[in-house]
Amino acid sequence: MNPPPPLTALADLPEQLGTAGWAVVDAASLSSLCGLDPAAMQAWLPVWQSLPPDPHLRDGGRYRRRRHGCFMVSAEGVHAAPHRAHWQPVAYNALHGGFERWFEALPAPLMQDPAWARLIQGLAGLATTLRGPATWYVEAHPFRISTEGEGAIGRPTPEGAHRDGVDLVAVILVGRNNVKGGETRVFDARGPQGVRFTLREPWSALLLDDERVIHETTPIQPLDPTQAAARDTLVLTFRRGGFQGPEGA
Repeated sequence: MNPPPPLTALADLPEQLGTAGWAVVDAASLSSLCGLDPAAMQAWLPVWQSLPPDPHLRDGGRYRRRRHGCFMVSAEGVHAAPHRAHWQPVAYNALHGGFERWFEALPAPLMQDPAWARLIQGLAGLATTLRGPATWYVEAHPFRISTEGEGAIGRPTPEGAHRDGVDLVAVILVGRNNVKGGETRVFDARGPQGVRFTLREPWSALLLDDERVIHETTPIQPLDPTQAAARDTLVLTFRRGGFQGPEGA
């Protein structure tokens, strides 16, 4: 079995992020950081049951489903931004960078849920601790990586080890069903140092200083080959200065 992640206590989170560039918090700590009732997050689970297929996979795969939403966090609070394309430069995503990727928007009930705003606000506070006060431009990506068919695999990060071109990345595990694999790997962007572990607890979170580390997740396969496997995550990115787009390339 792959090793579990080393957990960081909330009191040690700023130091861990500041020195190592990454940290993992358990579900209770994420709830506490964001002032959330765990039941509120459980109420979001139906979102992952109705994710549409990703229409942009350049490896020809059909293993990824997702939606996309954008928000801004300022002193006035959390506000939804107009729906826009997701864009990354080729320097950060050699496989899917350099062109606009339009995905279906997040469901309105999720975007209007006060608990959703508290999640974003709490993580924006962590970004502020890491970088200083700023207006934070946030992109939200609910993902389902699945396997279908004999010998099929699902690729959480088909682009390989990468950065996202933001300040803070939060990868929140929502659930694993019939999955083997899906190991998380985090490496220092300036050298060979790295760690590897497997997120297993629903609503635990990997937090990344995107300027300092690169990350990837290994492919998944089904434990029971007669049934499909699925790994659900929520990825939230926080960036100063605006959303990424070709106008700023």
